Amino acid sequence: MNYIGSKNKLSEWIKTTVENTIAMPLEDIVFCDLFAGTGIIGRKFKPFVKQVIANDVEFYSYILLKNYIGNHQDISSAVNYIQQLNELKGKKGFIAEEYGEKGKANRLFFSEENAQKIDACRQQIEKWKNEGEISKNTYYFLLASLLESADKIANTASVYGAFLKKIKTSASKKISIKPAEFSLTKHEHHVFQQDGNQLIQQIKGDVLYLDPPYNARQYGANYHLLNTIAKYDTFVPKGKTGLPDYYKSAYCKKNEVAKAFERLIENAQFSYIFLSYNNEGLMPPETIKEIMQQYGKYSLQTKNYQRFKADKTEKRNHKANATVEYLHILEK
Repeated sequence: MNYIGSKNKLSEWIKTTVENTIAMPLEDIVFCDLFAGTGIIGRKFKPFVKQVIANDVEFYSYILLKNYIGNHQDISSAVNYIQQLNELKGKKGFIAEEYGEKGKANRLFFSEENAQKIDACRQQIEKWKNEGEISKNTYYFLLASLLESADKIANTASVYGAFLKKIKTSASKKISIKPAEFSLTKHEHHVFQQDGNQLIQQIKGDVLYLDPPYNARQYGANYHLLNTIAKYDTFVPKGKTGLPDYYKSAYCKKNEVAKAFERLIENAQFSYIFLSYNNEGLMPPETIKEIMQQYGKYSLQTKNYQRFKADKTEKRNHKANATVEYLHILEK
């Protein structure tokens, strides 16, 4: 999944830095990813640590995390259920009408065929759950599989802040539901859907990894359609892109982010805190350092890497192809 701020390419560097910093073996730690998104970092640590705590306020992220982090034992008949979904005929429902080609709302997020197939799959998954046909673990696995498969054939440049005027080549391909495979572990893990600043007051552990939003882009707006597919509830979509009401994070607001961050650090009951943030973020490195060093021993690691592009270069505020990732470290 193309994701703003994804740490997929940086995950090995982050894991190595954590290992070289903490004074205990990975297999003994409780690792928390508080702004987990698609769960890339939690998934990286999951096979090696005692327990992962993963959290994100967005519902689509919660579904992905319940599968990739929460699921830790094999799911029986997983292949069979995926096959049944792929064999379903399309059905015109909420996604086809509001976000599909030739739908009543005229929003080209999906081709007509794919929009109807997403509706059919989403309704079938819910039917299986309501009838007791599948377990909660299987439900999250199937929903995560649908979300990621739908994202691959979405008719967008990357995020869901806008759709393209014509169906692009990749969006015209017939959707195929691919299994969202997860790693198996002997230990259980915990997944939450809460505001990070509220959850931090209820949890504790050894390593806290923070990857909050960097800029003014609200994830609830940029990925609203994934939330809509995941929730599959009824609402009146607003505007050209069919937005629902969505959560607005303090970390996306320049006048609120520093205060929210300091409260988070103050309340964190973790021995080590690692903050991923880049040089295009709302908080300058000096502000982060000033806040973190009040609570313990502070250090910093940096790495250059290619930036995420969710729009055309000429329309971006930041024209550079590369960015600097800061990994701020606090031994509390």
